[in-house]
Amino acid sequence: MSAAEIMPAVLVAVPAAILACQAGAALLRRFGQPPVIGEIAMGIVLGPSLLGWLWPEAQAWLFPQSVLPYTSVLGQIGLLGFMFLVGLELDLGALRGSSRTAMAVSQAGMLVPLGLGALLALPLYGRLAPDGVGFVPFTLFMAVAMSVTAFPVLARILVDRGLYGTPLGALAMACAAVDDVAAWCLLALVVALTAAGSPFDALSAAGLTVAFGAAMLLVVRPLLVRWSARGRADRANDGVVMVLLFSGLSLSALATDLIGVHTLFGAFLFGVATPRGHRRVEASAARLRAVVVPLLLPLFFVHTGLSTEIGALAAEPAQWLWTGALLAVAVLGKWGGAAGAARVCGQPWREAMSIGALMNCRGLTELVVLTIGLELGVIGPDLFTMLVLVALITTAVTAPAVSHFQRGKRQAPAVTAPAEAAAPSG
Repeated sequence: MSAAEIMPAVLVAVPAAILACQAGAALLRRFGQPPVIGEIAMGIVLGPSLLGWLWPEAQAWLFPQSVLPYTSVLGQIGLLGFMFLVGLELDLGALRGSSRTAMAVSQAGMLVPLGLGALLALPLYGRLAPDGVGFVPFTLFMAVAMSVTAFPVLARILVDRGLYGTPLGALAMACAAVDDVAAWCLLALVVALTAAGSPFDALSAAGLTVAFGAAMLLVVRPLLVRWSARGRADRANDGVVMVLLFSGLSLSALATDLIGVHTLFGAFLFGVATPRGHRRVEASAARLRAVVVPLLLPLFFVHTGLSTEIGALAAEPAQWLWTGALLAVAVLGKWGGAAGAARVCGQPWREAMSIGALMNCRGLTELVVLTIGLELGVIGPDLFTMLVLVALITTAVTAPAVSHFQRGKRQAPAVTAPAEAAAPSG
């Protein structure tokens, strides 16, 4: 079909996804939940799990197969922008100054779920791994999937509960930041192992990724710092800053794609390299966020929903047992590991359980990881659906759990939210 023929269908699909996700976000916000829960849920509702099951003609009209490549590209651009924003909000200075408690909690909150996820991969590999996928990439992916924390959603919950800027909030943010960096590094290794044709290719991709990351931090970041300072002094046009930032994240994404790891890593690294605290950078990031979060990310949620088919699990009751096992391992590893380490480090049990609940939040970050795994063929549709449900449940439990454990305590007033926390998604 020509562009002129496909355009009317695109003009139906895009606003349908945006409006549905915004409605879901608004509804869940009324119940004290992060908006991303409603957006994920609406993506599932619009997919084969509900709309495609009840009214397949309506789903086919809203999201015909001919439109999906176009909306998918728009959703991927939204993800690139989101990963740039996540990297931008990652405070490397805070990581260097993290306390011994933060390091212990973050390490336990990463290593325990990594180990449990790898153990769970042993029985899962023969039952749910796609044909042709290697045992090592599958095991590493399951380990990473069990150890993810959604840094943006965690920040939003802290702000909503008046905990951002408190000792508990600062500790949780530091732990989540350390885990985020570790998880993305491990996922990059999984991508390199899966996409490479030989061990040498995998090592080359890993080495080039490390070199690219070092170049971004040691070369690009200082250049951006000087450029930002000069731009602030001569009142450079804000539109130019926006163009340069978007071009930079796009070219960084292209570089990591050529290396052999996912484009999202490049956008994330460019965000990490971009200096924080400069007025024009912050203003341009806010403009980018205003487009990415409400307009482009919903297309990603819908594509996730179209790949999620809960009805397929119902056809085989054993699949629900595996879903329960995944949920149990996810909660025990992340919540239990982080809470146990916090308690050992002297945190009161309420604080320890709150930290564990916050670290167990997975949100959009988990969906990004799962989508990469599905695209690479490391996991199949059934396991993808199970893990999406795990992400949805663990994220939904976070806010009520934190409220329960903090009930009756005097809270510090909320401070200004970071970029993701202020955004209606993440």
